This record gives sequence, C-alpha cells and structure tokens, in this order.
Amino acid sequence: MTSRLRWLVTLTLVSTGLSSGVACSEGHAEAGHEEADHPIVLTSPAVMDVPTSRHFVCQIHSQRHIEVRALDEGYLQEIPVQEGQAVRQGQLLFKLLPIVYRARLDGDRAELHLAEINLRNTRQLAEQGVISMQELALARAERDRAKAKVDLAAAEYGFTNIVAPFDGIMDRQLVQEGSLIEEGDILTTVSNNSVMWVYFNVPEADYLRFKMLPGANDPEEPQKLVLEGAEIQIRLANGQIFDQVANETLTIESDFDSATGNIKFRADFPNPDRLLRHGQTGTLLINETLRDALVIPQRATFEVLDRQYVYVIDEEGVAHQREITISHELEDIYVIEDGLSAAERIVFEGARQVRDGEHVEGTEFVSPEEALSDLKHHAE
Repeated sequence: MTSRLRWLVTLTLVSTGLSSGVACSEGHAEAGHEEADHPIVLTSPAVMDVPTSRHFVCQIHSQRHIEVRALDEGYLQEIPVQEGQAVRQGQLLFKLLPIVYRARLDGDRAELHLAEINLRNTRQLAEQGVISMQELALARAERDRAKAKVDLAAAEYGFTNIVAPFDGIMDRQLVQEGSLIEEGDILTTVSNNSVMWVYFNVPEADYLRFKMLPGANDPEEPQKLVLEGAEIQIRLANGQIFDQVANETLTIESDFDSATGNIKFRADFPNPDRLLRHGQTGTLLINETLRDALVIPQRATFEVLDRQYVYVIDEEGVAHQREITISHELEDIYVIEDGLSAAERIVFEGARQVRDGEHVEGTEFVSPEEALSDLKHHAE
C-alpha cells in the first residue's frame, strides 16, 4: 500500500470516530435532557390500618415434662408399657423385683406386732402398780419405733412399682428388663402435651414497645403481658401454620440475657390433637393491626449513613431533606413513627432530580391511595 493510500484510510477512520463520538455525546445529552424533563411526582403519607407480623424463632416445651427415676435399687422385672404410649396417672410403668423389700416389710411388721404385745403387758402391769410409768413410756416408744420402721419398709416396697405421675406420653425407655437399677437412675421421661409452652427471645426494643401498649400491663401480675387484639400463631418446620392460636396473655421472665440483650417470653398453646411434642422448634408469629398508621412508599425514601430520609416540599415549592423514623418495614412500604405528618407533601418519584433547599419545578401530585396502589419496587 502506497503512503498516500495509507494516509487516506487513516483520515477516513479518524473522521468516522469523531462523528461517532459526537453522536454519542449528543445521545447522552438528549438522555440527560429527557431525565431532567421527567416530571417530579409528589404525594402525601397515607393514614390507614396496617396488618403487621413479627417473627421470632421459638422452642416448644411440654407444660409438664419430668424425668422418671428409680427411688430404690434392684433388678428390673417388668416394663408393661411401650415407648411413645399414652399413659394415665397412676399407671404402672416399671416394676422392680420386690422379694427383698417384701421380706424386709414382713420382718418389720413382725417386730411391730411384738412391740404392741409388749406395750399391752406393760400397760397392765403399770395399772396394777407393779412397774413404774417410766417403763410404760419406754414400751410405748419401742412400739412407735417399730411402727416407723414398718412405714419405711412399706414405702420402699411401694417404690418397686414405678407409676406415671400424671397423664401424658411415655418417652424413650433408657433401661431394659433384667437391668440392675441403682437408686436415682433415670428410667424414662413423661410429657403432658395437652398444653405447650412456647418460648421465644424478644429484643429490648420490642419488649419496651410491647410494655407501652395500652392495657398491656396487669399491676397484680407484672410478669404477664396482654396483647389485646393480637393473633399469636406458630409456623411449623414444614411451613404450615399450627391450627391453634395462643392466649393473648404472655409470660415474661424476670431477667434480660446480658450476652444477647434479649428477654424470654412464653406463649401457651392448646394442643388437643397432640401434634406438638416436647423439643420441637418453629417460628412464632405475632400478628397485629396498626390502627391509623402513617404509611409512605419505600421508593419515596433514600438512605444516608444508615438513616432514612425523604424530600418534603413546602408551600413555596422548596425541597427540604428530612430524616424519618420507621416503626415497621413491610413489603414496599414504611410505617412512619416520627418525622412526617399526613398533610405534608413528599417526593414520590424523581428524588434524584431534587436538591435540598432548591425550588422544585414541574411537579405532579398523586393521591396517597394511587401512590400505594401498585408498588413493585423498594426504596432507592
């Protein structure tokens, strides 16, 4: 290729690039001009009833869950029930070999009979003046000691029959027939699942909010908290909602956990079908309705250093950046605790075109109902 031809090709490429660059610049300018010309949409906070739901990880416990222990030692002779079986109060669960305890009881009863005979003879002699009243008192004391030994032997003999302390479900059998049982050994556990105690940890901020609700506190029972109008539910591990709801009255433990800053609450759930078992976990839901709450779209807000702000437009059309306090965050909307009133106008769309302290031109206003009618985006 000659030098003249190479020079012509280079000149053509440079000219084409310059033309493209000019076109791109003009395109960007037009796009920026269109963005600047896009109308700024204003709206006002809506006043409405808002359903809310707070979620807490929870642990489910039986109202009564106890360890069944052996009170005597001996060989395990019989287990007449099965694991997982429903048992009634007083029903036999385990039976120890009673031969030794029966023999001890029979021997103590014989000693008691002998002491009673001796007491009768001594009483007759004392009435006749043959012996002193002190000897009669000693005979009576011997009889009482023999009776106490019989009572003890009878109790030990009774301990060979280990019965259910209340209606419930027998859990795992930790021993088998023929095992040598020591005093104090755990044999099984029994759970009464008619009512379940559901424990969940509440942060201090939520605790204070609950305690400041009207009618939440009972002066006679300061450990109780009443959530009037709230619906308390459990979401189980399979995602299903348990078909029973808790009582509105919650129980609060006495101390905060200094390591986590939480305090433990307890909700009581009826369990008529015995679906819930001791040791389950789930998610506790406190569903409430906030009456006459102040609501704005999330897209009307912007964040600066982890704080939420909106642009408020005054009567002269001047924009003012204002911090807001959010009490609840729901999908696409914020419930405002402080910082706004229902009569004020805020920037709904076009916040990037607004500067604090500047006059805003070319605005449009939409009603709060229209602004909240079709929200699909979160805050900028």
